[in-house]
Amino acid sequence: MNLYLMRHGIAAEKNNPSGAHDARRPLSPKGLKRTRQIAQGVCRLEIPFDVLLSSPLARARQTADIVSDELGADAPVEEIASLAPDGNFDRLLADLARYQDHKHLLLVGHEPSLSRTLSAFLAGAASPRLAFEFKKGALCRLDVASLAPLERGRLRWFLTPKQLRRLAG
Repeated sequence: MNLYLMRHGIAAEKNNPSGAHDARRPLSPKGLKRTRQIAQGVCRLEIPFDVLLSSPLARARQTADIVSDELGADAPVEEIASLAPDGNFDRLLADLARYQDHKHLLLVGHEPSLSRTLSAFLAGAASPRLAFEFKKGALCRLDVASLAPLERGRLRWFLTPKQLRRLAG
C-alpha cells in the first residue's frame, strides 16, 4: 500500500485565543491559491488515488477537496477523526484497516500529527521520534507492506510545497 501524507494548506489566522473555533478555521485566500497550485503539481505526479482521507477540520477538508477537484478524481474524499490534530497512531491504524485493499491513499492532516505518523511508520510507534518538517502543503510517499504496528514502512519521497508548485509550472 502506498500512503501519501499531506499537510493542509495555509489557514486563516486564529481569531479566538482560546482556539474554540479552530476546527472551523478555513484556508486563507493565500492558502486557497497556493493549495490549488500544489494540487496542480500533485496532478503532474499522476498518482491514481483510490481514496482521499481528511481530518474533519475545515482547512484539511478544503485541502483534500481542492486536490480531488484538480485531479478530476473519481476517488471520494472521506473524513476520519484520527487525522485530527489530537488523533493517535493506533486509532489511525484501526481506521486505515478499512482501506487495506486500496493501493494509493492520500491522508490530509496536521502537524505535529503527520510527523509523528510518518515516524511511527518508519521507526515504530515505541521508537524515539524521527524529526520531519511538514510545511503547509508538503506531501510525502510512504510504502507499507502491512498496517500491522510492527511492520516498517519505506519513505519513497518527500516534496515541499515549493517543489510541488514548481511541478505545476
